[in-house]
Amino acid sequence: MTSATLEVVALALVPAVLWGLTPIFDKRGMAAGGGSVQASLVVVVVDSAIYWLVIAALYGSSAFAGLTLEVLAVFVFAGVVGTALGRITIFVGVDRVGASLNSTILSTRPLFATAVALAVLGEPLGPVTGLGVVVLVVGLSILTVSQGGDREGWEPRDLLWPLAAAATFAVANVARRYGMLETPISALEAVAINETAGLVALAAYVAAVGGRDALAKPRSSYRYFAVSGVLTTAAMLGLMAALGLEGGRIAIVDPLVATAPFFTLVFAAVLLRDLERVTRGVVAGAVLVVVGAVLITL
Repeated sequence: MTSATLEVVALALVPAVLWGLTPIFDKRGMAAGGGSVQASLVVVVVDSAIYWLVIAALYGSSAFAGLTLEVLAVFVFAGVVGTALGRITIFVGVDRVGASLNSTILSTRPLFATAVALAVLGEPLGPVTGLGVVVLVVGLSILTVSQGGDREGWEPRDLLWPLAAAATFAVANVARRYGMLETPISALEAVAINETAGLVALAAYVAAVGGRDALAKPRSSYRYFAVSGVLTTAAMLGLMAALGLEGGRIAIVDPLVATAPFFTLVFAAVLLRDLERVTRGVVAGAVLVVVGAVLITL
């Protein structure tokens, strides 16, 4: 393994570890009395602010050169679906089934992305992808009967929340891929547009349903979600840095990033023992889901 490849591996493991740790703070925030809308808004406020600061430092007045109205609409759509709606369903999932199960089921995103890409972009479905789908579904079945996750218990229908989050992220990712193919702007600029659109959508929702009720949560929950926002931003920047390196191929980076649920399992077993159970069924299901997701991605 060359030094360049080692650098790619090291950078790709940064988002894996950080996205593995993020659900721990999400669960603590929800346990402290936080709400899904509040959590989504706090995370997006934090990461949007950081993204815009980085863009101002890196690009200055030349930022977003070549951006068209069509591409802007694509990333706005992705932000509303993936960032606003997707984040809300993520936090509901963390609250209902626990950080470990929620993080694992989010790894089914490639399954939905493959289906959408097949229908919308006409991308082929090969035998390896088909095998990945089978392995992933078996993993989900094991998770359903694992008796792990939130110690207060959950119903199988509660798994629909992280599955819904995976589906919304998949739709958003297909839109982002189309947008990146049609524009010369950088991934960082695209992410900033995406997150800002999600922020506007979340703020509009909060205003519509009554901001005080949605945001009147314990102060400690805000601290947990703010940390989650910082970790999310650092993870995304690490991912973009890995992909930007020579040798930072998707075939190397994506499978490494997909190991995030394993880090969540470790962190949950150590840091959430009072809130969650990490059973052997959860570990086995997580292994199969991640392997299936990697096969689909490849």
